[in-house]
Amino acid sequence: MKRIGRLLFTIGLVAAWIVPAAVRAETWPSRPITLIVPFPAGGVTDNIVRLLADRMKNTLGQPVVIENVSGASGTIGAARVARAYPDGYTILLGNSEVFVTTPATMKLPYDPSTDFAPVVLLPSYPFLLVTTNSVPATTLTELIDWIKSNPDKLLQATVGTGTAQHLCGLSLQSRIGVKWRFVPYRGGPPAMQDMLAGQINFMCTATGSFLPLVRNKQIRAYALTAKSRMESAPEIPTVDEAGLPGFYVSVWNALWAPKGTPADVIAKLNAAAVGAMADSAFHKQMVDMGLDMPKADQTTPEALEALRKADIATWWPIIKAAGLKVEQ
Repeated sequence: MKRIGRLLFTIGLVAAWIVPAAVRAETWPSRPITLIVPFPAGGVTDNIVRLLADRMKNTLGQPVVIENVSGASGTIGAARVARAYPDGYTILLGNSEVFVTTPATMKLPYDPSTDFAPVVLLPSYPFLLVTTNSVPATTLTELIDWIKSNPDKLLQATVGTGTAQHLCGLSLQSRIGVKWRFVPYRGGPPAMQDMLAGQINFMCTATGSFLPLVRNKQIRAYALTAKSRMESAPEIPTVDEAGLPGFYVSVWNALWAPKGTPADVIAKLNAAAVGAMADSAFHKQMVDMGLDMPKADQTTPEALEALRKADIATWWPIIKAAGLKVEQ
């Protein structure tokens, strides 16, 4: 009888665990979701996520709370999510630098290819190739000719080793067959400040941040590193149109969950984000910031994983050829 009693007690415990677990799965989310942004507040990526989270809550029925956990090129925040319990209540904003560039330049406490589940691709930002007005070139073809003749005069600002801005320059060097000097900065604003002061004369810069300077003719933009022109600045040609076909460089943003997060939870997160991006006001805000919205066939988890792998195939050879390593 004692054995039967213990068996019944054990069955009761298992049933008590299984039923609430099923209920939790059916009612997810039942509390706020934490979205880790592994960068400081106030940047382009942070702004995208805050605008998105404000709309996702309407679909999910729970707040999406943004928590900025910056440091070590985004790896501190990413590591926190990699270690989080995979129940959908802790997710990550991870861009192409965190999931493509950093794994090739740093030793990480997690594996981006196995410790995360892709959720959805978010708006991305291509780059503008810009110079000071003192550079004697008015078209991209003229700029490339000038660089080839004067590589020692070109100073390109970046926001750090291995960043997309740096890779943009390395890729351009490989494409046109000359090298020039890179000048690292702690961020885009101080770099642009020095450009306006004439300390440096070339940048691959994010579209939205400095587009007003182009419009005010304080700097000169030659091309957009994307396949299509910007809605907010249709006068700027693409690299295809300007004479450098296929020179596409952008930073994409995406949502990721810890590996093992249930598929139905991933689906709900994906649907909430896709619904938020379909909002006309959100779309206008992204366009005004100079960002590219993902097309419908790019918003599945599978498409995001395919994009990550394709970018690794594109950029890792360039990173390894340059011998890039980020000090930790």
